[in-house]
Amino acid sequence: MTSLTIIAVGNIKEAYLRDGIAEYRKRISAYANCEIKELKEEKIANEDDRTAVAAALRAEGERILAAVPRDAFTVALCVEGKSMDSPSLAALLSKGIDRSGKVCLLIGSSHGLSPEVKASADFRLSFSPLTFPHQLMRLVLMESLYRSMTIIAGKKYHK
Repeated sequence: MTSLTIIAVGNIKEAYLRDGIAEYRKRISAYANCEIKELKEEKIANEDDRTAVAAALRAEGERILAAVPRDAFTVALCVEGKSMDSPSLAALLSKGIDRSGKVCLLIGSSHGLSPEVKASADFRLSFSPLTFPHQLMRLVLMESLYRSMTIIAGKKYHK
């Protein structure tokens, strides 16, 4: 069976977001195994200190790369990535599934992803040029993954 892994820095605090994510994870389970790995966000004493932010991103990046499943097709979510419509995202995921059966999506902390993580990704995806809270982005990602899986399966959810 297809394996989808979401690696995200930080955790979901609001119950309504956890509930929404759980609902889409349940729906996705009809098409794929879906695992969410939450990694610790680095604490930064001074958010304006670029050196401290860079060090935090490097540390988070090392943990992200260590958590990526072997041979997975990796998609980094970042603002400078490519925007896609739902059928195009489904085609991208299908390509990754065909390659190894494993797709891994990477969501960084509030400071984003390290350059090393972005460079290691098979694809960089942008959902929008807008900035979203990372917790909300995780819910949007889950709905998009469910929609993509239904497109791949030829179902009618996608209109």
